[in-house]
Amino acid sequence: MGFENDLDLYLRARYTLIVAVTVEEERALEAVRAVCERGRRRCLAWDLADGFEALHADGQSGSLPTARDPISVIEQVEKAEDGTVFVLKDFHDCWSNPQVKRKLRSAAQRLKFTRKSVIVISPNRTVPEELRDEAVVLALPLPDRGQLDEVLGGLTATPGVKVGLTPAGREKLGQAALGMTAAQARRAYAKAIVRDNALDERHIEAVVQEKKDIIRESEALEFYPVHETPDDVGGLDVLKQWLRLRERAFTEEARDYGLPAPKGIALIGIPGTGKSLTAKMIGGLWRLPLLRLDVGALFGSLVGEAEERTRRALRLAETVAPCVVWIDEMEKALAHGGGDSGTSTRVFGTILTWMQEKTAPCFVVGTANDVASLPPEVLRKGRFDEIFFLDLPTAGERAEIVEVHLRKRRRLPADFDVTSLARDSEGYVGAEIEQAVVDAMYVGFNADREFTTDDIHTALARQVPLSVSQRETIGALRAWLREGRAQSASFAETREAESKFVVPLDPLEPYEPYEPDEPDEDQE
Repeated sequence: MGFENDLDLYLRARYTLIVAVTVEEERALEAVRAVCERGRRRCLAWDLADGFEALHADGQSGSLPTARDPISVIEQVEKAEDGTVFVLKDFHDCWSNPQVKRKLRSAAQRLKFTRKSVIVISPNRTVPEELRDEAVVLALPLPDRGQLDEVLGGLTATPGVKVGLTPAGREKLGQAALGMTAAQARRAYAKAIVRDNALDERHIEAVVQEKKDIIRESEALEFYPVHETPDDVGGLDVLKQWLRLRERAFTEEARDYGLPAPKGIALIGIPGTGKSLTAKMIGGLWRLPLLRLDVGALFGSLVGEAEERTRRALRLAETVAPCVVWIDEMEKALAHGGGDSGTSTRVFGTILTWMQEKTAPCFVVGTANDVASLPPEVLRKGRFDEIFFLDLPTAGERAEIVEVHLRKRRRLPADFDVTSLARDSEGYVGAEIEQAVVDAMYVGFNADREFTTDDIHTALARQVPLSVSQRETIGALRAWLREGRAQSASFAETREAESKFVVPLDPLEPYEPYEPDEPDEDQE
C-alpha cells in the first residue's frame, strides 16, 4: 500500500504536520489506524462536533483530552504524551484564521523534538503559505482493483445474495468501478444487488453508467460513449493504419513483449475534417473509455482551485486507465497568459508535465484547428507519438465520406451517383458534405419523395466551402504541412496523384472549381 508505506515513513522520520488529501475520510482513517497499530503508536482523532476519540484499542489507555475549539486542540497536542498521532478532521476549514495558523505553525516547529505528529485530512491540497514549509502533502489515491474487489467481497458475503460472476466477470466489474471512491463503488454494487437480489455480469453496464454520472460531476472530465468505428470515418488511411498497428498496445501481451504504452497523437488541420470524430473512433477501435478533458471547467474562483481540479481530473483519468483522454481545441484549452495571476500558466504547465511524465496508460488525443496559436512546447516530441495533419479530402476520400453519411441515414450508396458527388464536392470538408446530404433530405422529405443525387448537388452548390471563405487561413495551414512539420493522415501517394482536386496551396491564387479535361477528338 503506497499511501500507508509513505505515511509510516513520514511518521518514523518525525514529520510533524502531514496533510492527507482525500475525499474518502473513512479510508484515510482506516489507513492511519493500520499504520499506528503496526508502529504501536497511540492515535487520537478530533472533530468539532465530538471532540477527541481514540482510533484503535491501544489508544484507549489514558484519559482523552478535552477541546472544543481549534486553539485548544493545538494546546492539547503539545501537552499530550510522546509518540501520539493526532488526526484532525475538517481542520482545513480553520486555515483562514490567522491565530490558528500561527498556533499550528509554532506547534509544528516545537514538535520536531518529539515523536508526536499531526495529520490533517483535507479534500484539497491547498495549504496556507505560512504552513507550506512545515507541512508535507500526501494524497490518498482512489482504490485500485484489489481494494474494490474487497468492497465487492464484503457485500456479496451478505446472506441471501446470489452471486453469478465468473472470475472474468468479477474482473470486468472491478474494471468498470475503477475511478470511483470505495463508498461510490459500494453504493453502485449495492444498488444492483437490491434491485435484482443478485449480482452477475448483467450489472457491469449499470456500474459503468454510475461511473459516467460520477465522472460528469467532476466537472472537468466527461465520459463519452464510444460507438464510432473506422467505417464511420471516411478517408484518413494513414492515420487508421497507424491506429490499427497499436490496437493491442494496452494488453499484457504487449507489456511482456517490452512495448511501452503509446502516449498520444495530435490531430491538426482544417475545421470540419473529422478530428473530433477521429478521437471518438479511437475509443471505439481500441475498446477503451473515452474521457474528454474540458480545460475551461478547471478554472474556479478560489485561489488554488484550478490547480487542484486539474490534479484531481488527471488522477481520475489515471485511475480509469487504460483510457483515451481527449483534449479538444488545444489552441484554446492550452492557451496561457498573464492576466489571471499566473493561474492558466500553472494549469498549462501541470497538463504538459503530466503528458510528458505519466506512466499510466492514458492515450492523449489533442485536436487543434489553429496551429499558430499553439505554444511550441505542446507539440514537442515526448508528449505525442505522432502529429497528423487532416487536409482537405481527396476525391476518393470525398466518395467515402458521401457513402458514410448515406449509410448513416439508412440509404444505399449504390442508389446515388457517388462519383459525381465526389467530383462536385471538391474543396469541401467532411462536415460540409454531411450538411449537403442533410439539406437534400429536407428537400425530399418536404416534397414527400426520396431525396436524390440532384438534391445533394443542389445543396452543395448553395454552400460556400471553408476553402473559399477562409482561403488564406486554409492556405497557411496547408503550407505548414508542406514544410514537413506533420504527417498527412491520408496516403501520400494518393494525395499527390489527386492534387488537382484540392485547393491551390498559394492563398493568393484564385480558386477555380475542378473541370475535367475535354477529350481530344482523335481519342473519342
